[in-house]
Amino acid sequence: MSLLVVGLSHRSAPVSVLERAALAPEVRGKLLQDAVSAEPATESAVLSTCNRIELYADVDKFHAGVAELSTLLARHGGAALEELTPYLYVHYEDRAVHHLFSVACGLDSMVIGEGQILGQIKDALAVAQEQHTAGRLLNDLFQQALRVGKRAHSETGIDKAGQSLVTFGLEQLAGSADVEKWAGGKRALVIGAGSMSSLAATTLVRAGVAELAVANRTVERAERLVQILTEPGGPGATGGLTARAVPMDAVAAELAGADVVVSCTGAAGLVLGADAVAAALAGRPDGLALLDLAMPRDIDAAVHRIEGAHLVDIETLADASADAPMAADVDKVRGIVSAEVAAFGAAQRAAHITPTVVALRTMAADVVTSEIARLDGRLPDLDDKQRAEITQTVRRVVDKLLHAPTVRVKQLASEPGGAGYADALRELFDLDPQTVAAVSRADTRADRHDAARERTS
Repeated sequence: MSLLVVGLSHRSAPVSVLERAALAPEVRGKLLQDAVSAEPATESAVLSTCNRIELYADVDKFHAGVAELSTLLARHGGAALEELTPYLYVHYEDRAVHHLFSVACGLDSMVIGEGQILGQIKDALAVAQEQHTAGRLLNDLFQQALRVGKRAHSETGIDKAGQSLVTFGLEQLAGSADVEKWAGGKRALVIGAGSMSSLAATTLVRAGVAELAVANRTVERAERLVQILTEPGGPGATGGLTARAVPMDAVAAELAGADVVVSCTGAAGLVLGADAVAAALAGRPDGLALLDLAMPRDIDAAVHRIEGAHLVDIETLADASADAPMAADVDKVRGIVSAEVAAFGAAQRAAHITPTVVALRTMAADVVTSEIARLDGRLPDLDDKQRAEITQTVRRVVDKLLHAPTVRVKQLASEPGGAGYADALRELFDLDPQTVAAVSRADTRADRHDAARERTS
């Protein structure tokens, strides 16, 4: 089996295509199930953010896998396959590992070095585990990607360039002014209460907004966010912040008193139309700043044409990020990624031969047991001490004979091109393929059990 990723991102597709191809949260589980139900794939995970949609799978056929994953992305998204095809990218085996590790480090983000992608990778793995579509390969891959991303942020200065998409968006709204000076004393409206909206609310509070309204379809979630922001020790505990939760049907009314609006929901359609923004700006000389971080968009693109409205959306950010400076430490991060890809590949190749080695040792143990049983029949007068000594001696001989070849074969298998050693070992010792497969299945079940235990601990 081999790792395959098919996807599109802000680097390969215009925002308009990303917007149409976006996956609603409720369909991602079905996408994963359909992926493993398809013949080429045995594992699947989907990484879906505001600027990328990627489907990862362990497949046994490359071309069939690409065709199936591409079809599934189109079927579960909102764009036709023929529309997506020119913008899809494909990475396979080591290149797929390199891609995810680069993504985890923020090298492929719209804002180089941003760290929020780590949370999104963690969420993608959690969903795949909940759907039972992540086996040994994808569990290992995504967990290692998280470690690589954390390593890059702790060992290099990538954080100097890395800022959240929220911060980058607010900087675009503030223009040449410092965000804190620009936001200080303003009245803000945040639409949505998910991770991105929560980060936006926290950033605005820390920047010094005087008032904050949080609107969400489920008001209880908005209330929890307001509570977190204003509780003792929270970012808005001091400074006289006024914060409240409001229902979604109050958004139009809240616009009239807002200076800044940030929206990031999972809604399939528009949350804020041009008419509502125009009505809120009627008779207002001060204008309205709007940041839309949703994919598909929450705020009607026609707002760009309304006098007094300053809208920054994903498309705006994509254009702005193209001119953003790269961090001096990006090369160091790339070096970390390359080294980690090599190490991951070696570990996976070594793990691939482990079931064969286990099967070989199991066969050897069975031979010892059988021969000792035959010896008992030929020499029935042996006492327990003699029998135990003979058994231990035979086992030591077998272990010593197998030790060097099994250690060496693991070393050879971990090197590039070492995949054939498992086949050679099975052929030389006439190992039953079903026995080897049973060991692999047992390991996979143990991995999934461990992953489930980690989620509940």
